Amino acid sequence: MTGHNSPACAPGWRIPLIGGVPADQRLLGAVPELVEAVIATLLARVPTYRRLPHEQVAGELSQVTERRIRALAQAVRTGNPADDEEFTSVREAAARRAEEGLPLDAVLLAHHLGMEVCWELVTRDAHDDDAADLLVLNRLLLDQLRQATSAAGAGYVEERRTLADEQRAARLALLTALLDGAPAEETATRAGIRLPPSYAVLCLAVADHPDERAPGVDRTVAGHRKLRRLRTELDHRTRQSALTALSSSGGPVLIPLECRPDAVPADRWQRLADTVAGTARAAGVPVRAGAAVAAPAGVAAAAVLATEVLEVARAFARPPGLHRLDDVLLEYQLSRPSQARSRLASLLAPLEDGGELLATLRTHLAGGLNRRHTARALHLHPNTVDYRLRRVAVLTGLDPTRPADLLRITAAIAARDAERAQEPA
Repeated sequence: MTGHNSPACAPGWRIPLIGGVPADQRLLGAVPELVEAVIATLLARVPTYRRLPHEQVAGELSQVTERRIRALAQAVRTGNPADDEEFTSVREAAARRAEEGLPLDAVLLAHHLGMEVCWELVTRDAHDDDAADLLVLNRLLLDQLRQATSAAGAGYVEERRTLADEQRAARLALLTALLDGAPAEETATRAGIRLPPSYAVLCLAVADHPDERAPGVDRTVAGHRKLRRLRTELDHRTRQSALTALSSSGGPVLIPLECRPDAVPADRWQRLADTVAGTARAAGVPVRAGAAVAAPAGVAAAAVLATEVLEVARAFARPPGLHRLDDVLLEYQLSRPSQARSRLASLLAPLEDGGELLATLRTHLAGGLNRRHTARALHLHPNTVDYRLRRVAVLTGLDPTRPADLLRITAAIAARDAERAQEPA
């Protein structure tokens, strides 16, 4: 049955006979019918394929299907797997489906359905005494299916990885252009992104996870795990629209806003704050963020401001979360070096030797000037609080119980913290 130029058969191979007809001849004799049946099955059972252009279904998809059927017939004839060229073709076809955006499960299901249609045609006229040949044929078809789905999966994943790398590179190029203050329209087009009216520009500071400091734990691995959780949550909350260049310690994040920079509603700011809080919970660490808003052309300046706001929030021990310039106006201004700042800081110099006085003063201001709250926070008797506040007034000339002195006391503490934050370590 094998001609001079026919492919060599596997040792001991006998072509399965189904209903008295060689199985490969059943396949080859019904190629047009099988192609039509496979395509009809795909369109009926895989909705994604129904969205493909008619020209593609009638052309490329039908041609690929015919090629697979003929390769299958040859494998049935010889008992050998299809050659490398055939599975290279399978990889390339799967890569095209990946580029077109078809999901992987649909691509793999197409191979299973194709094999199912071929099996049904070959075996529909089987006789009762064909059981042994059916078993041999079944094993061969399953082996072909295994190799085809393996090749398809590899080709698909490789193409998706390439596309993802290209997309990441394009998005990083856009982020870089925006942060550099360079024209970004062309870069945005290449990235497939429409520039929004404005961006929320965040500068994140991400604290270490306990695992990063645990003895015997690989710090790099722990940091990557933390960062992956943070990025996943950020992508979820921003619908993957944020531009980022994050490391395990933080970095810039640009979140597109559909409003003008000077018209960001309060609820949008709250959602941004919730986003920062959510990423912190996902990462399992405190996260601080300096924030500013700007049109695309102003992102570079906004990034500088967001970084400065973050530095001020950290220097003044502001709690984790989102911080805007409006939240740290006094501290921000006092963080700029000047003679006025130094003079303000010097007002508290008399308290340097009495550390408990400065701590009491800070706690009293933070607690809303409630002496009982201050006493509870410091585990003191209220009378002791009163005594310490009187000592502050005697030493500095600033009375914490007098409203007229409160603004100067607050400014003096902020100025002192700013001076200390900029002292060499």
